[in-house]
Amino acid sequence: MLLATTTVADFDRWVKIFSTVSAEKRSQHGSKGSHIYRDPNQPDRVWVIFDWDEKGWQSFVSDPSVAPILKEAGHTSKPQVLQIVAECDG
Repeated sequence: MLLATTTVADFDRWVKIFSTVSAEKRSQHGSKGSHIYRDPNQPDRVWVIFDWDEKGWQSFVSDPSVAPILKEAGHTSKPQVLQIVAECDG
């Protein structure tokens, strides 16, 4: 599982591309799905939990065909994966 965040110009346009063209490309790199969250304090920020491993993510972000997809979706910042710093029970 990976947690990533980015900012977008238009949420509706972004989610349309994210759930179609981008989803197909992510699947090619091993993604098994995702859950989208919208930041309540920053409406242009989205958070996504991916069922994906680090190797697949790196393959995706290094694929030259991904940049035009991100541009079409209206990203205003580069998607970033957050680092896990701890795990807790309960």
